[in-house]
Amino acid sequence: MNIAATQQTEQLNAFNNKMNPYKDIYEQYVDEASFLWILRSVAIEQPHYTREDVYELEQRIQAQLDALMTSVDDAWEICLDALELEEPGEVFTSTIIAFRSHDQLKIQKALEVGLSSDQSVKGLISAMGWLPGNLVHSWIKKFFTSKDLNHKYLAIAACSVRRENPTEYLNRILERDDCKAHEKLYARSLRLIGELRRLDLMSALSEGLQSDNEDIKFWAIWSSILLGNKAEVSKLEPYILASGPNQINAINIAFRAMPVEQARGIISKLSVNPEQTRTVIKATGVLGDPHAVNWLISLMSNPEVAKLSAEAMIMITGINLEEHQLILDEPPGLAQQPSDDTGDVDVSLDEDENLSWPDANKVSQVWMNLGRNFVTGQRYFMGQPISHEALKNKINSGYQRQRHAAAMELALSNSAFPLQNTRSRVVV
Repeated sequence: MNIAATQQTEQLNAFNNKMNPYKDIYEQYVDEASFLWILRSVAIEQPHYTREDVYELEQRIQAQLDALMTSVDDAWEICLDALELEEPGEVFTSTIIAFRSHDQLKIQKALEVGLSSDQSVKGLISAMGWLPGNLVHSWIKKFFTSKDLNHKYLAIAACSVRRENPTEYLNRILERDDCKAHEKLYARSLRLIGELRRLDLMSALSEGLQSDNEDIKFWAIWSSILLGNKAEVSKLEPYILASGPNQINAINIAFRAMPVEQARGIISKLSVNPEQTRTVIKATGVLGDPHAVNWLISLMSNPEVAKLSAEAMIMITGINLEEHQLILDEPPGLAQQPSDDTGDVDVSLDEDENLSWPDANKVSQVWMNLGRNFVTGQRYFMGQPISHEALKNKINSGYQRQRHAAAMELALSNSAFPLQNTRSRVVV
């Protein structure tokens, strides 16, 4: 860039700053809200976050959003720049500001960017779940009546995260061939049937079961089970045995719905593949059979799966590692992820980052004393037989992964309970 052009740019920036002297502050609010949303999207899946912890994080996000609303037009100028990134956090923040402004052009811009990719739409859907009903209900209705099938998908997804029944709108989508040809829309609609326990739409699930699309077929099976058709659980075996996007979703419902002996047989098949060891451990924790506890304890001497094995053991037994002083300092010489080696292209975080290191010997001793209180072949959740009261208590007081598990257990144990969204915004 030549000197004249540089001077021109500097003059333009000075003019803009003069027009909006608080630009830097609003940029900080947008950046902070978007970043905190990313933190929240991670936190809701973490083993060390409680409902209260998530709420505190949400309050920090809300504070940034409220600050942006002190001057909507100035804030929106920053949001427009942020939307060019097409990142979900920035889409979330911009969508909140757009809807709170009641400005149709701003809302349309946020929708346009939010629907532009599978990543950006996550922020858009999250915002639709975050906002109060008086700001989004009329728009959700517009999306349902829109000719754009992506708008219908957004409406279904919004109802899903909000756990609100779209009544006849869902029926009409499931009757239209063009809607069923839209794979994302059809799959999410079938999923919503199970989430809301729409027993009147069981026939729509039967049609979905015949689909050649694996995602559509999976959610038809999944919802059928939630509606009480436990006979469909055997159809999930292929999803359990093969690595794929719905493997963990299949495990989280199948091993809570099928007989223990049948589940053991599938886990045995899964264990034949050494690459599925972590999946086998997770499945064992979901099943909740104390028969596997000694095996899980034996794995706690293996640094690669020690933490995960302890988490699965806790899901079955409810043993509190801290309370019983069963936690080790981090074993020396363990490779860190991401590493400090600049030549290492793997920058992913350790999946078990926030789990505690178990002391295998001490855990074994505690189990020798407590194990006699458990019956092999009976399912347990966090040390107790499955009961409505215990599950509802864990949804309110447990860590996030435990809350997710308890919500699924509760939904499967009684048709009167819809599947609670333990990832939604916390209401106190």
